[in-house]
Amino acid sequence: MYIDPALDKQFSTERLSALEAQRMAEFIAWGPVLFQVSRLMLKWGIFEMISQSGAGMTITEVAEKAGISEYAAKVLMEASLCSGTLLADAENDRFTLSKTGWFLLNDRRTRININFNHDVNYEGLFRLEESLKEGKPAGLRHFGDWPTVYEGLSQLPEQVQESWFAFDHFYSDESFRQALEIVFARHPKNLLDVGGNTGRWALRCVDFDGQVEVTIMDLPQQLELMRRFTAGKNGAGRIHGYGGNLLDGSTAFPTDRHYDAIWMSQFLDCFAADEIVSILRRAASIMDGESRLYIMETFWDRQKFDTAAFCLTMTSLYFTAIANGNSKMYHSDEMRRLVEQAGLQVEMIHDGLGQGHSIMVCSKPCSM
Repeated sequence: MYIDPALDKQFSTERLSALEAQRMAEFIAWGPVLFQVSRLMLKWGIFEMISQSGAGMTITEVAEKAGISEYAAKVLMEASLCSGTLLADAENDRFTLSKTGWFLLNDRRTRININFNHDVNYEGLFRLEESLKEGKPAGLRHFGDWPTVYEGLSQLPEQVQESWFAFDHFYSDESFRQALEIVFARHPKNLLDVGGNTGRWALRCVDFDGQVEVTIMDLPQQLELMRRFTAGKNGAGRIHGYGGNLLDGSTAFPTDRHYDAIWMSQFLDCFAADEIVSILRRAASIMDGESRLYIMETFWDRQKFDTAAFCLTMTSLYFTAIANGNSKMYHSDEMRRLVEQAGLQVEMIHDGLGQGHSIMVCSKPCSM
């Protein structure tokens, strides 16, 4: 295809040359194919066996060792060569792993993202256009007739649940150690964990502080999962449940005790902006001057590396097509505006926790 040299001059502020930009455009056009090829190269152990071979492997050797036809090995490996995940030595027809292939094989985040996109998102994203127009997760119908994925989470197929939780936990668990230091610097006696899911954070809290009482506020079906997950574990007797659907504006926050700390981890990104304001206003209603609200999120603008920001903005489309149809990964300035609309103030933001998390510490102004 002819490429007009004037393109480089027209888009002179871009880093890519016209030829590189054209290649990137084709990568996008063939993205679903590239994804499935790489997924199978991982699933069938082909990347791993080539990596361990040292001198590389021929198509015939891969076919024999992987237990697939030579045709299957050939189309997969030729596609991988063109995608840049394999390298080829033309003199001896042997293939070796590239740097990109190495990351696909060895980077834990990449493997989790691949499984999440295949098991949770892939088929549902076919209905992304419908989801965007309707403001509803049209792709969720692939799994069941629920308004959001959260109502159906406990009923999803086992492999889908496994990939969903692996994705969810990967982006939160590695932040917990630092987060505990921040939250418990104020020595809370009662902590409200909003959207506590299976209770992983609650368990870390009761283990970290032998006196704290934790109440998890979540959907009733999620509380059942939490009780099964926490049963018999250290400190489980200090973990309580409070059921409610926070999408329902009439669902009040608990007032059975004074909550020194309210914790929302990877929670508010599950809601649209107006829903976030509603939730935060209800949280503010049970706060006083000594209470603190901790919002832990992976704000895409506060990431150290561009790759992390890329992953987060792509994740927004999972919320569109699968999760709820109207939420996203937020810019920190946008979240700050929502906090202030709810009548709270941001005291400080802690950055650089785990896999790019930040904690926004919020308080109630004295005048309220």
